[in-house]
Amino acid sequence: MNKNPLVKKTSSVLNRIDYPITFLPFLSILVLCVFFILAPEGSSFILGKIRSLLNDRFGIYYLVMGLGMFLFSLYIAFSSYGNIRLGSIDRPEHSHFKWGSMMFTAGLAADILFYSLCEWMLYAEEMHIHRLEAATGEAFSWAGTYPLFHWGPIPWSFYMVLAAAFGFMIHVRNTNRQKYSEACRPVLGKQVEKWPGRLIDLIAVFALIAGTATTFSLATPLLSMSIGQLFSLETTPILTIIILVIICVIYSACAYMGIDGVSKLAASCTYLFFALLLYIFFFGGLGSYILETGFASLGRLADNFFILSTNSDPLRETGFAQNWTIFYWAYWMVWCVATPFFIGSISKGRTIRQTILGGYAYGILGTYVSFIVLGNYGLGLQTTGRLDILSQYREHGDLYRAIMRILQELPLFPVVCLLLILAMITFYATSFDTLTLIASAYSYKSLKAREEPDKRIKLFWSILLILLPIALLFSENSMTNLQTVSIIAAFPVGIIMILIVWGFLKDGKKYLSEKKEDAKASE
Repeated sequence: MNKNPLVKKTSSVLNRIDYPITFLPFLSILVLCVFFILAPEGSSFILGKIRSLLNDRFGIYYLVMGLGMFLFSLYIAFSSYGNIRLGSIDRPEHSHFKWGSMMFTAGLAADILFYSLCEWMLYAEEMHIHRLEAATGEAFSWAGTYPLFHWGPIPWSFYMVLAAAFGFMIHVRNTNRQKYSEACRPVLGKQVEKWPGRLIDLIAVFALIAGTATTFSLATPLLSMSIGQLFSLETTPILTIIILVIICVIYSACAYMGIDGVSKLAASCTYLFFALLLYIFFFGGLGSYILETGFASLGRLADNFFILSTNSDPLRETGFAQNWTIFYWAYWMVWCVATPFFIGSISKGRTIRQTILGGYAYGILGTYVSFIVLGNYGLGLQTTGRLDILSQYREHGDLYRAIMRILQELPLFPVVCLLLILAMITFYATSFDTLTLIASAYSYKSLKAREEPDKRIKLFWSILLILLPIALLFSENSMTNLQTVSIIAAFPVGIIMILIVWGFLKDGKKYLSEKKEDAKASE
Protein backbone atom coordinates (compact mmCIF):
# COMPACT_ATOMS: atom_id res chain seq x y z
CA MET A 1 0.00 0.00 0.00
CA ASN A 2 1.33 3.43 -0.97
CA LYS A 3 1.53 5.60 2.15
CA ASN A 4 3.31 8.54 0.53
CA PRO A 5 1.32 11.60 1.80
CA LEU A 6 2.09 13.61 -1.38
CA VAL A 7 0.69 10.87 -3.62
CA LYS A 8 -2.34 10.53 -1.34
CA LYS A 9 -2.97 14.31 -1.43
CA THR A 10 -2.60 14.41 -5.23
CA SER A 11 -5.02 11.51 -5.61
CA SER A 12 -7.51 13.29 -3.33
CA VAL A 13 -7.31 16.48 -5.39
CA LEU A 14 -7.70 14.61 -8.69
CA ASN A 15 -10.80 12.86 -7.40
CA ARG A 16 -12.40 16.24 -6.63
CA ILE A 17 -11.83 17.72 -10.09
CA ASP A 18 -14.82 18.34 -12.35
CA TYR A 19 -13.12 17.34 -15.60
CA PRO A 20 -15.90 18.18 -18.12
CA ILE A 21 -16.31 21.73 -16.70
CA THR A 22 -12.52 22.17 -16.65
CA PHE A 23 -11.63 20.95 -20.11
CA LEU A 24 -14.66 21.07 -22.44
CA PRO A 25 -14.88 24.89 -22.62
CA PHE A 26 -11.14 25.20 -23.16
CA LEU A 27 -11.14 22.56 -25.90
CA SER A 28 -14.09 24.26 -27.61
CA ILE A 29 -12.21 27.59 -27.58
CA LEU A 30 -9.16 25.87 -29.12
CA VAL A 31 -11.33 24.32 -31.86
CA LEU A 32 -12.82 27.73 -32.62
CA CYS A 33 -9.34 29.28 -32.83
CA VAL A 34 -8.23 26.61 -35.30
CA PHE A 35 -11.34 27.35 -37.36
CA PHE A 36 -10.56 31.10 -37.23
CA ILE A 37 -7.02 30.51 -38.49
CA LEU A 38 -7.91 27.99 -41.21
CA ALA A 39 -11.00 29.84 -42.47
CA PRO A 40 -10.55 33.49 -41.43
CA GLU A 41 -12.96 35.06 -43.94
CA GLY A 42 -15.73 32.50 -43.47
CA SER A 43 -15.53 32.57 -39.67
CA SER A 44 -15.51 36.36 -39.60
CA PHE A 45 -18.57 36.49 -41.86
CA ILE A 46 -20.56 33.99 -39.78
CA LEU A 47 -19.67 35.58 -36.45
CA GLY A 48 -20.33 39.05 -37.82
CA LYS A 49 -23.82 38.00 -38.91
CA ILE A 50 -24.61 36.49 -35.50
CA ARG A 51 -23.27 39.50 -33.64
CA SER A 52 -25.14 41.88 -35.91
CA LEU A 53 -28.35 39.93 -35.33
CA LEU A 54 -27.97 40.09 -31.55
CA ASN A 55 -27.02 43.77 -31.53
CA ASP A 56 -29.64 44.80 -34.05
CA ARG A 57 -32.61 42.61 -33.21
CA PHE A 58 -32.00 42.01 -29.52
CA GLY A 59 -30.25 45.24 -28.59
CA ILE A 60 -33.19 46.24 -26.40
CA TYR A 61 -32.50 43.10 -24.32
CA TYR A 62 -29.04 44.38 -23.35
CA LEU A 63 -30.34 47.90 -22.67
CA VAL A 64 -33.14 46.60 -20.43
CA MET A 65 -30.64 44.37 -18.62
CA GLY A 66 -28.36 47.33 -18.01
CA LEU A 67 -30.91 49.78 -16.66
CA GLY A 68 -32.77 47.01 -14.83
CA MET A 69 -29.65 45.83 -13.00
CA PHE A 70 -28.78 49.38 -11.96
CA LEU A 71 -32.25 50.06 -10.54
CA PHE A 72 -32.34 46.63 -8.89
CA SER A 73 -28.97 47.26 -7.20
CA LEU A 74 -30.41 50.37 -5.56
CA TYR A 75 -33.51 48.46 -4.50
CA ILE A 76 -31.66 45.67 -2.72
CA ALA A 77 -29.16 48.10 -1.19
CA PHE A 78 -31.86 50.23 0.46
CA SER A 79 -34.42 47.50 1.19
CA SER A 80 -34.33 44.93 3.99
CA TYR A 81 -32.04 42.81 1.79
CA GLY A 82 -29.36 45.44 2.31
CA ASN A 83 -29.25 44.63 6.05
CA ILE A 84 -28.09 41.06 5.42
CA ARG A 85 -24.52 40.63 6.66
CA LEU A 86 -22.28 38.44 4.55
CA GLY A 87 -20.91 36.04 7.12
CA SER A 88 -21.11 35.63 10.86
CA ILE A 89 -18.43 38.19 11.77
CA ASP A 90 -19.29 41.69 13.01
CA ARG A 91 -16.62 43.63 11.14
CA PRO A 92 -15.29 43.34 7.57
CA GLU A 93 -12.58 40.78 6.97
CA HIS A 94 -10.55 43.25 4.86
CA SER A 95 -9.85 46.92 5.48
CA HIS A 96 -11.54 49.50 3.26
CA PHE A 97 -8.36 50.13 1.27
CA LYS A 98 -7.53 46.45 0.75
CA TRP A 99 -11.11 45.62 -0.18
CA GLY A 100 -11.49 48.61 -2.50
CA SER A 101 -8.14 48.09 -4.24
CA MET A 102 -8.75 44.37 -4.79
CA MET A 103 -12.24 45.02 -6.13
CA PHE A 104 -11.19 47.86 -8.44
CA THR A 105 -8.11 46.19 -9.91
CA ALA A 106 -9.85 42.80 -10.25
CA GLY A 107 -12.82 44.35 -12.00
CA LEU A 108 -10.73 46.16 -14.59
CA ALA A 109 -7.74 44.88 -16.53
CA ALA A 110 -5.17 47.20 -18.13
CA ASP A 111 -7.86 48.04 -20.69
CA ILE A 112 -8.91 50.90 -18.39
CA LEU A 113 -5.62 52.69 -19.11
CA PHE A 114 -5.84 52.06 -22.84
CA TYR A 115 -9.44 53.27 -23.15
CA SER A 116 -8.91 56.24 -20.81
CA LEU A 117 -6.20 57.53 -23.11
CA CYS A 118 -7.92 57.00 -26.44
CA GLU A 119 -11.68 56.52 -26.13
CA TRP A 120 -12.44 60.23 -26.56
CA MET A 121 -10.72 60.05 -29.98
CA LEU A 122 -12.98 57.21 -31.08
CA TYR A 123 -16.09 59.08 -30.02
CA ALA A 124 -14.89 62.31 -31.65
CA GLU A 125 -15.03 60.50 -35.00
CA GLU A 126 -18.62 59.29 -34.52
CA MET A 127 -21.49 60.85 -36.50
CA HIS A 128 -23.75 60.51 -33.46
CA ILE A 129 -21.39 62.64 -31.37
CA HIS A 130 -21.16 65.26 -34.12
CA ARG A 131 -24.96 65.56 -34.15
CA LEU A 132 -25.13 65.97 -30.38
CA GLU A 133 -22.42 68.59 -30.36
CA ALA A 134 -24.03 70.48 -33.23
CA ALA A 135 -27.31 70.52 -31.31
CA THR A 136 -25.72 71.74 -28.07
CA GLY A 137 -23.04 73.94 -29.61
CA GLU A 138 -20.37 72.33 -27.40
CA ALA A 139 -17.42 70.97 -29.36
CA PHE A 140 -16.01 67.68 -28.02
CA SER A 141 -18.26 67.84 -24.95
CA TRP A 142 -19.91 64.46 -25.55
CA ALA A 143 -16.60 62.82 -26.41
CA GLY A 144 -15.66 63.37 -22.78
CA THR A 145 -19.07 62.39 -21.39
CA TYR A 146 -19.75 59.05 -23.05
CA PRO A 147 -16.72 57.29 -21.46
CA LEU A 148 -18.15 58.13 -18.03
CA PHE A 149 -21.46 56.60 -19.10
CA HIS A 150 -20.01 53.41 -20.58
CA TRP A 151 -17.73 52.82 -17.56
CA GLY A 152 -20.12 54.10 -14.91
CA PRO A 153 -23.05 52.96 -12.75
CA ILE A 154 -24.70 50.55 -15.20
CA PRO A 155 -21.73 48.28 -15.94
CA TRP A 156 -20.65 48.36 -12.29
CA SER A 157 -24.22 47.42 -11.31
CA PHE A 158 -23.73 44.06 -13.10
CA TYR A 159 -20.83 43.37 -10.75
CA MET A 160 -22.52 44.71 -7.61
CA VAL A 161 -25.80 42.80 -7.91
CA LEU A 162 -24.08 39.49 -8.63
CA ALA A 163 -21.42 40.13 -5.95
CA ALA A 164 -24.26 40.47 -3.42
CA ALA A 165 -25.86 37.24 -4.67
CA PHE A 166 -22.59 35.28 -4.66
CA GLY A 167 -21.51 36.74 -1.31
CA PHE A 168 -24.84 35.63 0.17
CA MET A 169 -24.40 32.18 -1.35
CA ILE A 170 -20.80 31.80 -0.09
CA HIS A 171 -20.85 33.46 3.34
CA VAL A 172 -24.48 33.14 4.48
CA ARG A 173 -25.59 29.83 2.98
CA ASN A 174 -22.03 28.42 3.19
CA THR A 175 -22.36 26.54 -0.07
CA ASN A 176 -19.73 23.99 -0.99
CA ARG A 177 -20.18 24.57 -4.74
CA GLN A 178 -18.70 27.88 -5.83
CA LYS A 179 -20.19 27.91 -9.31
CA TYR A 180 -22.64 29.92 -11.38
CA SER A 181 -25.18 27.12 -11.31
CA GLU A 182 -25.24 27.00 -7.51
CA ALA A 183 -26.57 30.56 -7.38
CA CYS A 184 -29.54 29.31 -9.43
CA ARG A 185 -30.41 26.54 -6.94
CA PRO A 186 -33.28 28.46 -5.25
CA VAL A 187 -34.98 28.54 -8.68
CA LEU A 188 -33.80 25.31 -10.34
CA GLY A 189 -33.55 23.10 -7.26
CA LYS A 190 -31.90 19.74 -7.90
CA GLN A 191 -31.71 20.53 -11.61
CA VAL A 192 -28.43 22.34 -10.90
CA GLU A 193 -26.86 18.91 -10.39
CA LYS A 194 -28.22 17.70 -13.74
CA TRP A 195 -27.84 18.90 -17.32
CA PRO A 196 -29.30 22.43 -16.80
CA GLY A 197 -26.73 23.15 -14.10
CA ARG A 198 -23.93 21.59 -16.14
CA LEU A 199 -24.91 23.72 -19.14
CA ILE A 200 -24.87 26.89 -17.01
CA ASP A 201 -21.36 26.14 -15.74
CA LEU A 202 -20.08 25.22 -19.20
CA ILE A 203 -21.34 28.54 -20.58
CA ALA A 204 -19.76 30.40 -17.66
CA VAL A 205 -16.31 28.83 -18.04
CA PHE A 206 -16.49 29.18 -21.83
CA ALA A 207 -17.21 32.91 -21.47
CA LEU A 208 -14.46 33.27 -18.86
CA ILE A 209 -11.80 31.73 -21.10
CA ALA A 210 -12.94 33.64 -24.20
CA GLY A 211 -13.02 36.95 -22.32
CA THR A 212 -9.62 36.29 -20.77
CA ALA A 213 -8.02 35.41 -24.08
CA THR A 214 -9.25 38.54 -25.81
CA THR A 215 -8.59 41.08 -23.05
CA PHE A 216 -4.97 41.19 -24.22
CA SER A 217 -5.96 42.06 -27.78
CA LEU A 218 -6.53 45.72 -26.96
CA ALA A 219 -4.03 46.87 -24.37
CA THR A 220 -1.03 44.57 -24.81
CA PRO A 221 0.22 46.36 -27.97
CA LEU A 222 0.29 49.59 -25.94
CA LEU A 223 2.33 47.86 -23.25
CA SER A 224 4.74 46.48 -25.86
CA MET A 225 5.10 49.87 -27.54
CA SER A 226 5.76 51.58 -24.20
CA ILE A 227 8.52 49.11 -23.36
CA GLY A 228 9.93 49.50 -26.87
CA GLN A 229 9.96 53.28 -26.48
CA LEU A 230 11.58 53.16 -23.04
CA PHE A 231 14.32 50.67 -23.89
CA SER A 232 14.69 51.43 -27.62
CA LEU A 233 13.46 47.99 -28.63
CA GLU A 234 11.58 46.95 -31.75
CA THR A 235 7.95 46.08 -31.02
CA THR A 236 7.60 42.48 -32.17
CA PRO A 237 5.42 39.46 -31.25
CA ILE A 238 8.45 37.98 -29.45
CA LEU A 239 8.67 41.04 -27.19
CA THR A 240 4.94 40.77 -26.45
CA ILE A 241 5.29 37.06 -25.62
CA ILE A 242 8.13 37.83 -23.21
CA ILE A 243 5.92 40.46 -21.55
CA LEU A 244 3.04 37.98 -21.23
CA VAL A 245 5.34 35.36 -19.71
CA ILE A 246 6.60 37.89 -17.15
CA ILE A 247 3.01 38.80 -16.27
CA CYS A 248 2.20 35.09 -15.98
CA VAL A 249 5.10 34.55 -13.56
CA ILE A 250 3.97 37.50 -11.42
CA TYR A 251 0.32 36.55 -11.17
CA SER A 252 1.12 32.83 -10.81
CA ALA A 253 3.32 33.59 -7.81
CA CYS A 254 0.64 35.79 -6.24
CA ALA A 255 -2.15 33.32 -6.97
CA TYR A 256 0.06 30.59 -5.47
CA MET A 257 0.19 32.63 -2.23
CA GLY A 258 -3.59 32.97 -2.21
CA ILE A 259 -5.72 35.95 -1.30
CA ASP A 260 -2.87 37.60 0.64
CA GLY A 261 -0.77 37.71 -2.53
CA VAL A 262 -3.68 39.16 -4.50
CA SER A 263 -4.22 41.93 -1.92
CA LYS A 264 -0.55 42.95 -1.96
CA LEU A 265 -0.45 43.06 -5.75
CA ALA A 266 -3.73 45.01 -5.86
CA ALA A 267 -2.33 47.60 -3.42
CA SER A 268 0.82 47.99 -5.55
CA CYS A 269 -1.31 48.39 -8.66
CA THR A 270 -3.44 51.07 -6.99
CA TYR A 271 -0.39 53.09 -5.91
CA LEU A 272 1.15 52.95 -9.39
CA PHE A 273 -2.15 53.81 -11.06
CA PHE A 274 -2.69 56.94 -9.00
CA ALA A 275 0.98 57.93 -9.26
CA LEU A 276 0.55 57.99 -13.07
CA LEU A 277 -2.64 60.04 -12.82
CA LEU A 278 -1.12 62.54 -10.39
CA TYR A 279 1.95 62.99 -12.57
CA ILE A 280 -0.14 63.76 -15.65
CA PHE A 281 -2.47 66.05 -13.70
CA PHE A 282 0.24 68.13 -12.05
CA PHE A 283 2.92 68.15 -14.75
CA GLY A 284 0.84 68.07 -17.94
CA GLY A 285 0.01 71.76 -17.77
CA LEU A 286 -3.74 71.19 -18.17
CA GLY A 287 -4.87 70.70 -14.58
CA SER A 288 -7.59 73.37 -14.65
CA TYR A 289 -8.91 72.18 -18.02
CA ILE A 290 -9.02 68.57 -16.78
CA LEU A 291 -10.99 69.49 -13.66
CA GLU A 292 -13.45 71.82 -15.33
CA THR A 293 -14.11 69.55 -18.31
CA GLY A 294 -14.52 66.54 -16.03
CA PHE A 295 -16.93 68.42 -13.78
CA ALA A 296 -18.99 69.51 -16.80
CA SER A 297 -19.03 65.92 -18.13
CA LEU A 298 -20.36 64.64 -14.80
CA GLY A 299 -23.16 67.21 -14.92
CA ARG A 300 -23.99 66.36 -18.52
CA LEU A 301 -24.11 62.65 -17.65
CA ALA A 302 -26.37 63.22 -14.64
CA ASP A 303 -28.71 65.36 -16.75
CA ASN A 304 -28.98 62.78 -19.55
CA PHE A 305 -28.42 59.45 -17.76
CA PHE A 306 -31.81 57.87 -18.47
CA ILE A 307 -31.88 59.19 -22.04
CA LEU A 308 -28.51 57.57 -22.74
CA SER A 309 -29.55 54.37 -20.94
CA THR A 310 -32.61 53.86 -23.12
CA ASN A 311 -31.37 55.12 -26.49
CA SER A 312 -31.50 52.30 -29.05
CA ASP A 313 -31.36 54.44 -32.22
CA PRO A 314 -34.58 52.80 -33.57
CA LEU A 315 -34.11 54.21 -37.09
CA ARG A 316 -30.45 53.07 -37.11
CA GLU A 317 -29.36 56.51 -38.28
CA THR A 318 -25.85 56.20 -36.82
CA GLY A 319 -25.62 52.73 -35.26
CA PHE A 320 -23.90 54.29 -32.25
CA ALA A 321 -26.00 52.48 -29.65
CA GLN A 322 -25.34 49.12 -31.31
CA ASN A 323 -21.62 49.70 -31.84
CA TRP A 324 -20.91 51.16 -28.42
CA THR A 325 -23.52 50.99 -25.65
CA ILE A 326 -24.88 47.54 -26.45
CA PHE A 327 -21.36 46.28 -27.16
CA TYR A 328 -20.15 47.55 -23.79
CA TRP A 329 -23.04 46.11 -21.80
CA ALA A 330 -22.52 42.73 -23.48
CA TYR A 331 -18.79 42.71 -22.79
CA TRP A 332 -19.25 43.65 -19.13
CA MET A 333 -21.81 40.85 -18.84
CA VAL A 334 -19.22 38.34 -20.06
CA TRP A 335 -16.86 39.37 -17.27
CA CYS A 336 -19.67 38.80 -14.75
CA VAL A 337 -18.82 35.09 -14.76
CA ALA A 338 -15.69 35.82 -12.71
CA THR A 339 -15.32 39.26 -11.13
CA PRO A 340 -18.52 39.29 -9.01
CA PHE A 341 -17.54 35.92 -7.53
CA PHE A 342 -14.28 37.45 -6.34
CA ILE A 343 -15.94 40.62 -5.01
CA GLY A 344 -18.49 38.51 -3.14
CA SER A 345 -15.79 36.26 -1.67
CA ILE A 346 -13.73 39.17 -0.28
CA SER A 347 -16.79 40.97 1.16
CA LYS A 348 -17.18 38.79 4.26
CA GLY A 349 -18.30 40.86 7.24
CA ARG A 350 -19.90 43.59 5.15
CA THR A 351 -23.62 44.01 4.73
CA ILE A 352 -25.11 43.81 1.26
CA ARG A 353 -25.75 47.56 1.47
CA GLN A 354 -22.09 48.22 2.29
CA THR A 355 -20.96 45.88 -0.49
CA ILE A 356 -23.08 47.54 -3.18
CA LEU A 357 -22.61 51.17 -2.18
CA GLY A 358 -18.93 50.67 -1.32
CA GLY A 359 -18.43 48.87 -4.61
CA TYR A 360 -19.97 51.78 -6.48
CA ALA A 361 -17.82 54.26 -4.54
CA TYR A 362 -14.49 52.54 -5.20
CA GLY A 363 -15.28 51.25 -8.69
CA ILE A 364 -16.79 54.40 -10.15
CA LEU A 365 -14.33 56.70 -8.38
CA GLY A 366 -11.38 54.81 -9.88
CA THR A 367 -12.76 54.64 -13.41
CA TYR A 368 -13.97 58.25 -13.42
CA VAL A 369 -10.69 59.65 -12.14
CA SER A 370 -8.88 57.64 -14.82
CA PHE A 371 -11.06 58.87 -17.70
CA ILE A 372 -11.23 62.45 -16.44
CA VAL A 373 -7.47 62.81 -16.01
CA LEU A 374 -6.10 60.68 -18.86
CA GLY A 375 -8.88 61.31 -21.36
CA ASN A 376 -9.22 65.03 -20.75
CA TYR A 377 -5.45 65.50 -20.94
CA GLY A 378 -5.50 64.29 -24.56
CA LEU A 379 -8.74 66.17 -25.23
CA GLY A 380 -7.15 69.31 -23.79
CA LEU A 381 -4.14 69.01 -26.08
CA GLN A 382 -6.56 68.85 -29.03
CA THR A 383 -8.92 71.67 -28.04
CA THR A 384 -6.20 74.10 -26.90
CA GLY A 385 -4.26 73.62 -30.13
CA ARG A 386 -1.14 72.21 -28.50
CA LEU A 387 -1.40 68.98 -30.47
CA ASP A 388 -3.75 68.10 -33.32
CA ILE A 389 -3.77 64.43 -32.48
CA LEU A 390 -7.01 63.72 -34.34
CA SER A 391 -5.48 64.73 -37.67
CA GLN A 392 -2.51 62.46 -37.00
CA TYR A 393 -4.83 59.61 -36.00
CA ARG A 394 -6.89 60.03 -39.18
CA GLU A 395 -3.68 59.94 -41.19
CA HIS A 396 -2.18 56.71 -39.84
CA GLY A 397 -5.18 55.11 -38.05
CA ASP A 398 -3.00 53.72 -35.26
CA LEU A 399 -4.41 54.31 -31.78
CA TYR A 400 -1.24 53.11 -30.06
CA ARG A 401 0.93 55.59 -31.93
CA ALA A 402 -1.59 58.31 -31.13
CA ILE A 403 -1.44 57.48 -27.41
CA MET A 404 2.36 57.53 -27.44
CA ARG A 405 2.28 60.91 -29.17
CA ILE A 406 -0.03 62.28 -26.46
CA LEU A 407 2.25 61.02 -23.68
CA GLN A 408 5.32 62.48 -25.40
CA GLU A 409 3.89 65.94 -24.66
CA LEU A 410 4.57 65.34 -20.96
CA PRO A 411 7.89 66.28 -19.32
CA LEU A 412 10.27 63.40 -18.59
CA PHE A 413 8.58 61.06 -21.05
CA PRO A 414 10.66 58.02 -19.88
CA VAL A 415 9.23 58.44 -16.36
CA VAL A 416 5.69 58.43 -17.79
CA CYS A 417 6.48 55.33 -19.83
CA LEU A 418 7.85 53.53 -16.79
CA LEU A 419 4.79 54.37 -14.68
CA LEU A 420 2.47 53.26 -17.49
CA ILE A 421 4.34 49.98 -17.94
CA LEU A 422 4.35 49.13 -14.23
CA ALA A 423 0.68 50.09 -13.82
CA MET A 424 -0.40 47.98 -16.81
CA ILE A 425 1.63 44.95 -15.71
CA THR A 426 0.20 45.05 -12.19
CA PHE A 427 -3.31 45.63 -13.55
CA TYR A 428 -3.05 42.57 -15.76
CA ALA A 429 -1.45 40.48 -13.04
CA THR A 430 -4.13 41.40 -10.49
CA SER A 431 -6.97 40.68 -12.93
CA PHE A 432 -5.47 37.33 -13.86
CA ASP A 433 -4.96 36.50 -10.17
CA THR A 434 -8.70 36.82 -9.76
CA LEU A 435 -9.47 34.80 -12.87
CA THR A 436 -7.10 32.06 -11.76
CA LEU A 437 -8.76 31.77 -8.36
CA ILE A 438 -12.27 31.71 -9.86
CA ALA A 439 -11.39 29.26 -12.65
CA SER A 440 -9.71 26.99 -10.09
CA ALA A 441 -12.87 26.98 -7.98
CA TYR A 442 -14.91 25.97 -11.05
CA SER A 443 -12.61 22.97 -11.48
CA TYR A 444 -13.82 21.42 -8.23
CA LYS A 445 -16.93 19.32 -7.84
CA SER A 446 -17.30 20.92 -4.41
CA LEU A 447 -15.32 23.55 -2.50
CA LYS A 448 -16.07 24.90 0.97
CA ALA A 449 -16.70 28.61 1.45
CA ARG A 450 -13.34 29.38 3.11
CA GLU A 451 -11.33 26.72 1.26
CA GLU A 452 -8.87 27.83 -1.40
CA PRO A 453 -8.18 25.60 -4.43
CA ASP A 454 -5.07 23.45 -4.37
CA LYS A 455 -1.95 25.37 -5.42
CA ARG A 456 -1.29 22.96 -8.26
CA ILE A 457 -4.76 23.58 -9.68
CA LYS A 458 -4.13 27.33 -9.48
CA LEU A 459 -0.79 26.88 -11.22
CA PHE A 460 -2.47 24.79 -13.92
CA TRP A 461 -4.98 27.57 -14.64
CA SER A 462 -2.29 30.26 -14.44
CA ILE A 463 -0.43 28.62 -17.30
CA LEU A 464 -3.56 27.64 -19.24
CA LEU A 465 -5.02 31.15 -19.22
CA ILE A 466 -1.86 32.67 -20.71
CA LEU A 467 -1.27 30.09 -23.47
CA LEU A 468 -4.25 31.10 -25.61
CA PRO A 469 -3.43 34.84 -25.66
CA ILE A 470 0.14 33.97 -26.68
CA ALA A 471 -1.12 31.76 -29.52
CA LEU A 472 -3.56 34.43 -30.68
CA LEU A 473 -0.83 37.07 -30.95
CA PHE A 474 0.00 35.69 -34.37
CA SER A 475 -3.51 36.14 -35.71
CA GLU A 476 -5.17 39.48 -35.04
CA ASN A 477 -8.27 38.36 -36.92
CA SER A 478 -8.64 35.41 -34.54
CA MET A 479 -8.50 37.80 -31.59
CA THR A 480 -11.29 39.88 -33.10
CA ASN A 481 -13.36 36.78 -33.78
CA LEU A 482 -12.84 35.44 -30.28
CA GLN A 483 -13.91 38.77 -28.84
CA THR A 484 -17.08 38.48 -30.94
CA VAL A 485 -17.60 34.97 -29.55
CA SER A 486 -17.41 36.32 -26.00
CA ILE A 487 -19.92 39.05 -26.89
CA ILE A 488 -22.26 36.41 -28.32
CA ALA A 489 -21.80 34.39 -25.11
CA ALA A 490 -23.16 37.38 -23.19
CA PHE A 491 -26.65 36.58 -24.49
CA PRO A 492 -27.09 33.30 -22.53
CA VAL A 493 -25.01 34.73 -19.66
CA GLY A 494 -27.63 37.49 -19.33
CA ILE A 495 -30.40 34.88 -19.00
CA ILE A 496 -28.38 33.10 -16.30
CA MET A 497 -27.91 36.45 -14.50
CA ILE A 498 -31.70 36.84 -14.37
CA LEU A 499 -31.99 33.37 -12.81
CA ILE A 500 -29.34 34.30 -10.23
CA VAL A 501 -31.16 37.51 -9.29
CA TRP A 502 -34.45 35.62 -9.04
CA GLY A 503 -32.78 32.98 -6.86
CA PHE A 504 -31.22 35.62 -4.61
CA LEU A 505 -34.55 37.37 -4.06
CA LYS A 506 -36.23 34.07 -3.26
CA ASP A 507 -33.54 32.76 -0.93
CA GLY A 508 -32.89 36.18 0.63
CA LYS A 509 -36.56 36.59 1.49
CA LYS A 510 -36.54 33.12 3.06
CA TYR A 511 -33.42 34.00 5.09
CA LEU A 512 -34.96 37.25 6.36
CA SER A 513 -38.08 35.33 7.43
CA GLU A 514 -35.92 32.79 9.26
CA LYS A 515 -34.08 35.59 11.10
CA LYS A 516 -37.39 37.20 12.03
CA GLU A 517 -38.74 33.93 13.44
CA ASP A 518 -35.49 33.32 15.37
CA ALA A 519 -35.73 36.82 16.86
CA LYS A 520 -39.34 36.18 17.97
CA ALA A 521 -38.40 32.81 19.47
CA SER A 522 -35.58 34.34 21.50
CA GLU A 523 -37.87 36.98 23.06
